[in-house]
Amino acid sequence: MPTRVVFFLLPKLHLLDLAGPAQVFSTANDLGYGYDLTYVAESPEILTAQGVPIRAQLDWPELRPTDLIVVPGWRSPRLTPTPAIGAATKQRLRAHHAAGGSVASVCSGADALGASGLLDGRRYTTHHELTDELTARYPKATMVRDVLYVEDDRVITSAGIASGIDLALYLVASARGAEAAARVAREMVVYARRNGDELQESAMLRHRGHLSDLAHRVQDIIDSRYAEQLRLADLARGVGVSERTLTRIFTHATGLTPLRYQQLLRLERAEHLIGHGSTVEAAARAVGFEDARMLRRLRSRPLAGVDVTPLAHGA
Repeated sequence: MPTRVVFFLLPKLHLLDLAGPAQVFSTANDLGYGYDLTYVAESPEILTAQGVPIRAQLDWPELRPTDLIVVPGWRSPRLTPTPAIGAATKQRLRAHHAAGGSVASVCSGADALGASGLLDGRRYTTHHELTDELTARYPKATMVRDVLYVEDDRVITSAGIASGIDLALYLVASARGAEAAARVAREMVVYARRNGDELQESAMLRHRGHLSDLAHRVQDIIDSRYAEQLRLADLARGVGVSERTLTRIFTHATGLTPLRYQQLLRLERAEHLIGHGSTVEAAARAVGFEDARMLRRLRSRPLAGVDVTPLAHGA
């Protein structure tokens, strides 16, 4: 029998929190892997955070231990004192898990799991903007910060928005095999199935919160050519300033020199490749290092130990 996936919908849910995992399981079913999707809520119509109304059924289907409940996240710049989830739904979540079933969440959906008692004594994660709040709210649980997803005793939690796709692909891989997840990812034109312990925010995102147009333009160049040897003089010429001015403005805006930023991109990409089975040597070549020695040195040091020598002679 196909695995039933029940999405429990709360008001102001984020469309991608729902649509991403739903697309994964729907595509897996189209490819013959056997998934049956159901959408339930505590009211017959749910208005999403993006303004699209969604119809849902009020009655829960009968669930087997092999089935899955998913709670997508909802818009919550600050979490409400208690999540908008009724006592009967909390009991359903607990009962399904107690019967051997799996329960998953995306983003702030972890709050519903916490309110149901499913996080107590377990490791979990959520969107990076909610970690402090949920940590204070559920002191019996252990927050794992800045990762994509965490599984602990059939309670699977993920970070925000797009990480729901990673979560669902992981669950397909766990239940149907890595080949099935790879086929689904390819069908969805997903670049790669990311491991759960990969960072929620890549270097490309973490260092883009500044307002310097010049630094953004330099980052655009480095982002697209990080595997190449990029000389500081060429970068400066590309944005029309001196090398000294470029280094000063870039470092002030991002907290990194251009070389250190490029090395961060290389290191993160290399770690991704290694996590998906590449050797250190092959990963080093793929990201632009002449050999694996520099990559090994960067991997063995904390971030503060990355070489910050200016890009005078190429990376």
